[in-house]
Order: sequence, then C-alpha cells, then structure tokens
Amino acid sequence: MASVYTPAVQALIDELGRLPGVGPKSAQRIAFHLVKLPEVDALRLADAISDAKAKVRFCEVCFNVSDEVRCEICSDDRRETNVICVVEEPRDIVAVERTREYRGRYHVLQGAINPIEGIGPDQLRVKELLDRLRDHSVTEVILCTNPNIEGEATAMYLARLLEPAGITVTRIASGLPVGGDLEYADEVTLGRALEGRRSVDVS
Repeated sequence: MASVYTPAVQALIDELGRLPGVGPKSAQRIAFHLVKLPEVDALRLADAISDAKAKVRFCEVCFNVSDEVRCEICSDDRRETNVICVVEEPRDIVAVERTREYRGRYHVLQGAINPIEGIGPDQLRVKELLDRLRDHSVTEVILCTNPNIEGEATAMYLARLLEPAGITVTRIASGLPVGGDLEYADEVTLGRALEGRRSVDVS
C-alpha cells in the first residue's frame, strides 16, 4: 500500500518510529508537530541532536556519558574510590545521584543480560568492570540494576563472577517495584533502597 504522506514526511515518521517507546501514532504526531514548528525551532532541535552526536562520548573509566575523556564523577577527587555502584544505563546514574545518599564511583554496563535480544555478558561492559577491580582498592560493589527479570539475571551473574575476588557484593534493597525502571523511581524510594542494600547470596 502506497504511503499517503509525502516522501519527506514519511521518512521523518519512519525515523521517529525507530526511537524507543515511540509507536506509529506517536511518530506521526511528533512528525506533524515538527513540520508545523517555525523553521528556527526545528533547526534548533536538529542542531542540538547534531551537537550531541559530535561532542558526547562515553567516559573511558565508567562509561557514563561525558563531554570529556573522563566524566565529572570520575574526575571528582572528593568521591569515594573504594565503592563502585554498577548500573545498566547512564540515566540510572542521574536517578541514584538524586538521592544524595551515595558518594562513590559508578560503572555503566550499557545494558542488561537479555538472551531473547541476544545480549549476553560479552555485549556489556563486564570485562571493563573486572579490570577496575584488579588493583584491590575497591572493597564493595553495589549492584544497582533494574528490579526486573533482566536486571536480576545481570545482578546474579555479576555476584557469582565477583564472589572469588573477596569483594563485598551488595544489591539495592526492596522498595523499588519489581518490573520497574530506576529512572522512574522517586528520590525517597531509591534512597531507602540504597540504604538497605544487602549482600547477594549466590548459593
């Protein structure tokens, strides 16, 4: 069936539809909103996207998003260096930082184990995490992955992997809804989960 839209509009809808969480109807609404925008506003959005792609990179230490080789957190000498909080995505760091309960460093896996989508440990930043632990300066690793099936599987895998190293491995406590995402948690709930973190039983 031929498209009822012009090629340019259809191409815009198709590209917007490839974004996470954007279905066909949402893609159409956003596309027509952009088309109706004054040119200066539309170009400002295009420039922001282009600028982000050109300047934003991943921190060489923790793989958080950064404008520099090292992110602000890894460059901050005031942060504790003996604790690493492991999260799935850079946006999860923002959620944890909002609690003001944590002053250590981070490690971003850039995903979670998900066999259905073909994502295993080799597709995550697991090797880089192990490399950070080689000098034995880290005494605790907090597994702060999402409380869903993929996040729990990832946390259990890492707990088993880290157990022989003699490092204390903890998991954020209950208080977050199972099946939820960290980025939607409020500060109080996530703060209590961090305070009540527990050791991970791998037996």
